[in-house]
Amino acid sequence: MNIDLNADLGEGCASDSELLRLVSSANIACGFHAGDAQTMRACVREALKNGVAIGAHPGFADRENFGRVAMTLPPATIYAQTLYQLGALAAIAGAEGGRMRHVKPHGMLYNQAAREPELADAIAQAVRACDPALVLVGLAGSELIRAGERHGLATRQEVFADRGYRADGSLVPRTQPGALIAEEERALAQTLEMVQTGKVKSITGEWAPVVAQTVCIHGDGEHALAFARRLRAAFNAHGITVTA
Repeated sequence: MNIDLNADLGEGCASDSELLRLVSSANIACGFHAGDAQTMRACVREALKNGVAIGAHPGFADRENFGRVAMTLPPATIYAQTLYQLGALAAIAGAEGGRMRHVKPHGMLYNQAAREPELADAIAQAVRACDPALVLVGLAGSELIRAGERHGLATRQEVFADRGYRADGSLVPRTQPGALIAEEERALAQTLEMVQTGKVKSITGEWAPVVAQTVCIHGDGEHALAFARRLRAAFNAHGITVTA
């Protein structure tokens, strides 16, 4: 059994270089919600050094709130802002001798695209316009995955090690109880359940089906590095190969 392990990087955390030795895909912040040209270049270089797939992590232009506040923007604006961010990372990756492989939206842009078809379409159109060979990463079973398929993109369905799920397979909003899983043992057990059986237990007790093609570790988490090491060890113990 294989699984992709990804982390959101370039967001100002000191553990980025260590995480890049443990993950198979890097989602690099493109300057809107976090990051800048220097951090993007540094992450690209470290990713190439470690054989990690380079991906863009575009978000809302909202550094003050780390891209985690809902916005209502016209699809044309979402398209242009996404394309702008992808172009920046693609240029840096190319200049360093690499290539951007995937796109995973950040924060509230990701969450809104999971349930809003028009916004999801705008993102998928921008990804296709940048490079139709790019893989679009989105929440398993979401509108973003469906939009990518409609526009002829390869997609990768994502699950979260440290997030609570609702009975419909959506994530518990960060503003609600149960959104984050702080206990490492519980997060490990949930991740293995999703990867091995294709289901997750919701905060209300029901089992929801999920397609686990990539697992996210939040690079900005306080214990992200320690948890990534434990997760890699758990995958190894269960014969699960980490690869992009």
